[in-house]
Amino acid sequence: MFKEYFQYKGISFPQIIYTEPVLQMVEKDFQVRDDDIFNVTYQKSGTVWMLEILSLIRNNGDPTWCQTTPNWDRGPWFETVIGYRTALTNKSPRIISSHLPAHLFAKSFFKSKAKIIYTVRNPKDVLVSLYHFASMFHPYKDPGTLDQFLESFLKGDGISGDWKNHLTKAQSECFDQVYNERLQDLSVTFPWDKK
Repeated sequence: MFKEYFQYKGISFPQIIYTEPVLQMVEKDFQVRDDDIFNVTYQKSGTVWMLEILSLIRNNGDPTWCQTTPNWDRGPWFETVIGYRTALTNKSPRIISSHLPAHLFAKSFFKSKAKIIYTVRNPKDVLVSLYHFASMFHPYKDPGTLDQFLESFLKGDGISGDWKNHLTKAQSECFDQVYNERLQDLSVTFPWDKK
């Protein structure tokens, strides 16, 4: 399996799962339907849990669809090679999952009535889950030690972008405010605080 990454608009993507042409098609050509429901998260932030909830809601609580159809078919990650094709052929109302930040999202979304469910998870929990996932999922590079992975995570060198810049500007400003309030009396310096 490939452990190589490529950069697309400043974000690293593993080559075996993503391609630049598909990311371009998602951003520029994907036609969002007004009844689409997007399940958007940063990686390891509860995507599959939310997909289960949305699948049950879509089917009035009947678990049959969840029990008989894999999650990548029920709520395909449309920025991946396989997920893009699946999303195109799924019938309405579609559930579509994504780890893309807003600036790479399908442009047609912003002119539609489609809905986004955005799930956020504590970044410490995301870090640990993503570290263990990257350690076992072969398309990802070896994450090294947890300390090395933490440094990369804090610098924003993460897979599919960094956690903080995955947020909207308003969410990021709110995060900054809470961050500053909670850490104001600590003598800790983070990589992004260095000038």
